[in-house]
Formats: sequence, structure tokens, C-alpha cells
Amino acid sequence: MSVPPWLESLLSTTFFTICPRHRDVPRNECNMYCLDCMTDAFCFYCRSSRHRDHPVIQIRRSSYHDVVRVTEIQKVLDISGVQTYVINSARVLFLNERPQPKGSSNSSSSSKGVSHLCEICGRTLLDPFRFCSLGCKLVGIKKNGDASFIVSNKNEDGNEEGEEGMAILAARRMALSQEEGLREGRQQEMLQPTHLNINNNNNSRRRKGIPHRAPFGS
Repeated sequence: MSVPPWLESLLSTTFFTICPRHRDVPRNECNMYCLDCMTDAFCFYCRSSRHRDHPVIQIRRSSYHDVVRVTEIQKVLDISGVQTYVINSARVLFLNERPQPKGSSNSSSSSKGVSHLCEICGRTLLDPFRFCSLGCKLVGIKKNGDASFIVSNKNEDGNEEGEEGMAILAARRMALSQEEGLREGRQQEMLQPTHLNINNNNNSRRRKGIPHRAPFGS
């Protein structure tokens, strides 16, 4: 239950081939995958005609390796523990393990003072993550069972979503708005008497300065 049913199919799918249905049109490379259908990759035109209302993620390429943007995949997968990279101003992660240069090994990397290694393939990581790719995390879950791909439904305060959680959030927001309204009301009450007193004093001073003449006789 810690791995969605479509993930293994996604990781084994071949991307960036020419779509057999749209060979003679531009943008016909198969770089999309449907989470509902869980079939082969498809192109931009197939998405518009066959997967319009389905959840679809787009795969991209970096140095001939398949990557996916974090903003897309984190909506459907818990990617915690997987190393991410910034490529072309977008944060991405790799789908599968990448071949390592010849002669590299865990022992040689450790001897050079490298502190962060993928738990599965031993690839050097830039940050303190556990895995270099989604594929390695999948192997780690099957091997150790101490991780998960299932996204937990958490709201912005860290509480589980639901009617009770939403009611608590609504009550908090209402209390905050009421408190702000009371604060503004107090400030207005403090300012209003001052303005009134100033106006009254000015009026009284003006009245004292007005001369009063006796009525003229007939």
C-alpha cells in the first residue's frame, strides 16, 4: 500500500519515441504518461483526444535521462528522501538510477570524504538524501519498508484533512478576524474623543472671541 499501482509501470515505460498516430505533425514525441490508463507513453495530441480529463504527468530529458518536475510529481507521490536538482530553472528529480562512471564504487567515494550516498546504488548525492531517483526509492521500500510514496493528506497547519480539521481551521480564522476587528474598533474609539475634544475647544474659543453689541435703540 506504500506504492501506487502505476509507479512501476511509469518507471519501466520508454519515453521520447515518435508517436505512431501522429508521425507527420510537430510535437509528436511520446513524453506523457496517464496515471489512470497506465499504458504506454503518448504525445501532446493524444493527450488532447484520449486523456483530456485524466491525471497526466509530463516527462522531460536531462543528459539523455528521464526527469520529472517536482511541482508535478509531488502532487501524486511522496518524494521525500529523493535527491532533487535544478535544471533549466526548474527543480526536477530522476525517474531511474543512472549508470555511474567506470571505476566508481562505494568504497572509493567514502575514501574521498563523500558523506551522502544513495542507499541503493551508491551514487554520490549533493544533499543529505537517501535515494538518487524514484527507482532507487522503490527498491528501498521493497527492501526495507521504511519509506512510502503515498502522499499524506495534510492541511497547511499540519493536521489531517477532514470535516473536523476544516471546522477547526475555520474557527481559528474567524477568531483571528474578530480579534482584528475588535483591535481596529478600539483604535477608532481611542481616536474619536481626541478629535471631538479638539473641535469643541476650538469652537468654544471662537465663541469667546466674538463681540456682543447692545441692541440699537429706536
